[in-house]
Amino acid sequence: SSGINAEYGGHTDEVLDISFDHRGRQLLSASADTTARVFDVATCKCLSTFVGHEREISKGTFNPSGARVATASSDSTVRIWDVASSTLIQALEGHSDEVFSCQFNYAGDMLISGSKDNTCRLWRDVNSERIIP
Repeated sequence: SSGINAEYGGHTDEVLDISFDHRGRQLLSASADTTARVFDVATCKCLSTFVGHEREISKGTFNPSGARVATASSDSTVRIWDVASSTLIQALEGHSDEVFSCQFNYAGDMLISGSKDNTCRLWRDVNSERIIP
């Protein structure tokens, strides 16, 4: 029978996007509350919370390994985060308006983003180990 089998909470405003990692074990939610969260699908426990965008997050996606996530925001940036530590790895700036979408390539070393500024931008070398202090 169908019905609600699990609930993942913690956001304080609308959830705008959700996605699974490639194994289906973790769930990423992106919210108008300016945060994104990773949950364990089986336990519903929040594993990571990503804080740093200045405006709502419209899209979130895992990299192929599931170790990183990218978030696209109406603050005109895309940010790449480490899932295990909730640490910001890279802030990708270059769009002049809201960013609505982002996606890693299969290798996880490039990311593409789409914006209200009528452009798609390809970001190379996004698999860097560099961590922003």
